[in-house]
Amino acid sequence: MTLATAPGLCSFIDASPSPFHVCVTVAKRLTTYGFTELAEIDSWPQGPGRYFVVRGGSLVAWSTEGVDPAAPFRIVGGHTDSPNLRVKQHPDLKSAGWQLVGLEPYGGAWLNSWLDRDLGLSGRLSVRAGNSVQQKLIRVDEPILRVPQLAIHLSADRKGVELDPQRHVNAVWGTGSAPSLMSYLAAVAGVQHTDVLGWELMTHDLAPSQLIGVDADLVSAPRLDNQGTCYAGTVALLAAAADPGSRIPVLALFDHEEVGSGSDRGAQSDLLATVLERIVLVRGGTREDFLRAMAGSICASGDMAHATHPNYPDRHEPAHRIAINGGPVLKVNQNLRYATDAAGAAAFALACDSAGVPLQRYVHRADLPCGSTIGPITAARTGVATVDVGAAQLAMHSARELMGADDVGAYAAALSAFLAPE
Repeated sequence: MTLATAPGLCSFIDASPSPFHVCVTVAKRLTTYGFTELAEIDSWPQGPGRYFVVRGGSLVAWSTEGVDPAAPFRIVGGHTDSPNLRVKQHPDLKSAGWQLVGLEPYGGAWLNSWLDRDLGLSGRLSVRAGNSVQQKLIRVDEPILRVPQLAIHLSADRKGVELDPQRHVNAVWGTGSAPSLMSYLAAVAGVQHTDVLGWELMTHDLAPSQLIGVDADLVSAPRLDNQGTCYAGTVALLAAAADPGSRIPVLALFDHEEVGSGSDRGAQSDLLATVLERIVLVRGGTREDFLRAMAGSICASGDMAHATHPNYPDRHEPAHRIAINGGPVLKVNQNLRYATDAAGAAAFALACDSAGVPLQRYVHRADLPCGSTIGPITAARTGVATVDVGAAQLAMHSARELMGADDVGAYAAALSAFLAPE
């Protein structure tokens, strides 16, 4: 098993432009270390082992090696989706002699950050296969799309324009001879245009993730929110699986967090609770055993955290400065936008102590609206005690984000200690 590193995170992100690709990237790593994929519609093995399930853009993985069937769970949660621009159902548009692809924002994308970037496309197609339907992953890493900025000379006050998500984020695709988008993508996928029955497609920035700064101590990358947790959580699960103890380590990565988690595979779905119950029942445990296991379980809801911005320090709680490369972040909100309580805070603080990394404590300004995570949803949906944690970053929800290179390893180390056996 490899340790978490900043270059490793960069490689993970570059391999994972969509939630579906995140699941493939994680699954490949899990499989390398002895995990087996299970289908939800199949009967599951009764013996202990290392397993994972994938539902669309979500993945749950666990190890029951050397653990009692009714053992409690230690869970690291996160999400696979990130804000971006996504393809509409009738994508082919024309305006002023240009061929455009109709796009719409997903999940609070910071729109101005998507302008004047060379963009690719990724996601999945639902394709006719005889009398059935197959899902085909698709990834185009060519600069086929661009959302152009308005020239400053055409702005009324030379201060720019307020972007209208309906009119101003469609992407330039061609100038008159380009095929329809679906014809192009069908050819890329090796299928007939008429066999493409549905799609979930999104843009991604083509600039590679990289270390930057005079000391190369920063990570510049897209989708740090929340692939930083997907990467660190995978490393943590592999470490826990290699050292079994008295509890079952679980990694739960959900799609659709950025739009509220209300889907068949989001944190509000039955995915996690159903998988956890089956883990107990398939090994001979009872419903009573399952309920006892849940009562003794705890979840670390991992998401990225706001570092104090050097150009806008007034936007942060002055008594809770968060430093880049300052260690993992415990997130607390009295109105439960984060799920952390005193008991959960203590559990994560102990994990940081065990890992030998510093702990930072984040509180949002009381006069600004606070974002949320899968934490409160997971806690309410499962009844499992939950603590919200993360790694510090700048430019959250931008097309490219920034975090500390040292925080990659420190965050993974804290999550590993959280999952580690007692």
